[in-house]
Amino acid sequence: MSASRTERLLNLLLALLNTRVGLPRSVLREKVYHDTAANDVAFGRMFERDKAELKQFGFEVETLMDPGSFGADDPASARYRIGKDSNRLPEVQLTPAECTVLLLAAQLWERAALGNAAANAVRKLQAAGGFTDVELPAGVQPRIKPAGQAFDDVVAAMHGRHPVRFGYLAVSTGREETREVEPWGLGSRFGQWYLVGFDRGRGAKRIFRLSRMTTALTVVPGSSFVPPEGFNARTELDSLNELPLQKAVLHVDKDRLLALRRRAVVTEISDVHPHRDRIAVEFRDPELLAEELASYGPHVEVAEPAELRAAVARRLKGALEFDAALAVEVEFPEAGRAPRARKRTSEDQLARMLQLVPFLVHHQGLHIQEVADRFGISRKDLIDDLKILICSGLPEGYPDDLLDIQWENDHVYISEHLDLNRPVRFSEDEAAALLTGLAMLGDLPALAGMADEESGSALESVTIKLTGAAGQAGRLAGSVAGQSVAPQQSEAFATITQAIRDGRQLRLRYLSLQRDEVSERDVDPLRLYSMDNTWYFEAYCHSKSGIRNFRLDRVEALEPNGRAASDQATTDQDFPARLFTPGDDDVLVVLQLTRQGAGLADDYYAERTAPLSDGGLLAEVRFGDAGWLPMFVSQHGGTVRILMPDSLREEAVAWLKAALAQYGDASGAEAG
Repeated sequence: MSASRTERLLNLLLALLNTRVGLPRSVLREKVYHDTAANDVAFGRMFERDKAELKQFGFEVETLMDPGSFGADDPASARYRIGKDSNRLPEVQLTPAECTVLLLAAQLWERAALGNAAANAVRKLQAAGGFTDVELPAGVQPRIKPAGQAFDDVVAAMHGRHPVRFGYLAVSTGREETREVEPWGLGSRFGQWYLVGFDRGRGAKRIFRLSRMTTALTVVPGSSFVPPEGFNARTELDSLNELPLQKAVLHVDKDRLLALRRRAVVTEISDVHPHRDRIAVEFRDPELLAEELASYGPHVEVAEPAELRAAVARRLKGALEFDAALAVEVEFPEAGRAPRARKRTSEDQLARMLQLVPFLVHHQGLHIQEVADRFGISRKDLIDDLKILICSGLPEGYPDDLLDIQWENDHVYISEHLDLNRPVRFSEDEAAALLTGLAMLGDLPALAGMADEESGSALESVTIKLTGAAGQAGRLAGSVAGQSVAPQQSEAFATITQAIRDGRQLRLRYLSLQRDEVSERDVDPLRLYSMDNTWYFEAYCHSKSGIRNFRLDRVEALEPNGRAASDQATTDQDFPARLFTPGDDDVLVVLQLTRQGAGLADDYYAERTAPLSDGGLLAEVRFGDAGWLPMFVSQHGGTVRILMPDSLREEAVAWLKAALAQYGDASGAEAG
């Protein structure tokens, strides 16, 4: 869709919105299409495509036939219009507490595919004038960590109703198989994301765990599907049973891997390795434990079960094979930070314009840069939008029949909106993002720093209001189901929350996985935040003289130390809180990521990125502890490799080879 087509669609929309009796095809062709259609047949095709496009954006074009004309179906006598209330978002008035809760729900999807949908939905509420601008609270900031690129791909296919094809590591056989699936829904259970859909190869409904997908998802060309009536992902996943408890037998280096040892149910001297202990650890999911054990490299060997042993070996082998793959040229754009983003299209531009006009109506006089920031675009992109808008209007083309927008002295005003002053209803993915997000906040204590009764009331009332406003899209939001983001460490959560409110220090005993040691620290807590149901808190650490991030499940003891928090540091209020704080001693590393691992560029705040032809990514990332890099490469088993510096790459390769050498025949097992 070119810029000229964007302008034509806007003019067609305005013409059809601003007519009570409808406009005939002859008027539309002359006044809106001008010379773009060479003949009546070409015009007819173009007009039908444009009607379908407007319907996709939420505007249903009505056809009115003149019963007195010759032939009730004579196109020449047909008139067309769009009702003033055609699919418009109903008025939604929210209290400040409701706005805070809703903003937290929207921000849950920070980098996942539903993040754009949630942001669009919030902007629609802002454009409708019912959303009060609020600041996110510093105390509690939950968010969802997307399940890699597969999460984004499934959401896109699910809402586009496109079947997908992917490689999958089957639980029953332990082998990799290709599946072709109609994606009906997506949900989270037991800390994992699952796809529910119709497996075409097996002719039945199946549930697939995203982390067991071994290849990137591809859309099946020339095919579509219709999901079952009344499908609800939450109901489907409620029937999913947790995997049975198993026991892993491991040989672990003496005095190493404290985090693993703390979970051991049996510890004894190894009868195979004199410098190791033999420990037993309970687990349910072999793939999940294999990811952790692979990161420990040569410091642990899996003795049994065989499935877990093969899974660890497969990851180590995959990492080595990726390192040995053909080299790629390391070249980044000249611009500085280049976060990974979906390519913008003209469809995005038109959808944005339909939000921009009502937003400006309810936010007169905002600075042009603030408007651009609200929509997540550059100043240049915003001015390009405004230039198209001011050239758009009713067919007659008189000055009073055009959208009237001015941006004098860099402040934007609109004095004529031509009935575009209300946004269209939520789309299915927008409704899913907000309503699912609200449901996931349901069990969160100390929500947004409010009292439990206040947050619960706001959560319930805003859910009711949005369900009503979403209409049919709200009922279809059942295709996405999340889990509660409430922390398991509720006592530590409450202690930290209270300390943040009261401005008090805490005494902390903490297990550091990277340093493999337990230390005691005095900290000034700043805020709590989550990745799914894994919670962290950001604090100023007095022993390290800097801001650090601590996982709640690695906190061994926590209590007030009787002192007031210092003014050494305060949270900078960015959202989300960063898992990694840049420092002067950081090592700059160039990574190559496969398409499946491309999301790691976002997870680790890449300084620069560059796309690769195979869908992968080059990423320049800062690491505070270079000694952790071999663990990082091992853990992600074949989706990431170090390109530069060479010394770190060599260290990682030596680590991988030493780890894989422990597995003998298992190292040669086929993937899956």
